[in-house]
Parts: sequence; structure tokens; C-alpha cells
Amino acid sequence: MIHLTEEAANQIRQAAASGGMGDLALRLAVRKTPEGLLDYGMGFDDSTTSDLQLEIRGIKIVIAPQFTEILQDLMLDYVEIEPGNFRFIFQNPNDPQHGAKTPAKK
Repeated sequence: MIHLTEEAANQIRQAAASGGMGDLALRLAVRKTPEGLLDYGMGFDDSTTSDLQLEIRGIKIVIAPQFTEILQDLMLDYVEIEPGNFRFIFQNPNDPQHGAKTPAKK
């Protein structure tokens, strides 16, 4: 369902460790903007009741049921956008702007 690059998984582990969030799952979410574009979000969360729970590359991931279809086949990567500027990006074949690499909101 969801795919993580090794770079993304490593950065998630590092962020969890440095923030004292080591045991929490990474929650992925998405919403449609009024323009019909997808706006992604992610953060650490311990609330997982009734959510889809995955483990990918050793990372626990939770997704609310209403987001599972739109996030199907999502690729989460961590890349250098420009020198010294690294970001998570979402590549989603279900996004109307498929092919565009959307930086993650924090």
C-alpha cells in the first residue's frame, strides 16, 4: 500500500529518536484543498484505534480509514530539494498533479 524509501525511513527514525517519540507510530494524512489539490501531513501519534496499521522498513505507520484509498501506492521519500535543504516528499499516483513531488507539511 504505502512505500518508504530507505532515506525516508532513516530520517523518520532519526526524528523519532531526537524528539523522544521512538515508540509512536507515524501518522499519514491528506486533505483536498478547495482547488482540488492534495495537501499531505504527517506526525507521530499514539492514537491508533480503528486505523489501518502498517509496518514498513521497521517504521510503524497509521492511516485513518478515510485516507486509505487516496494514499494507495503512495511513495514517501526524503530528498535534497536544493543544496542543504532536505524535505520529505509525497509521490502519489492518485494525486491530480501526479508526477509533481509535493513537500510534506509539518
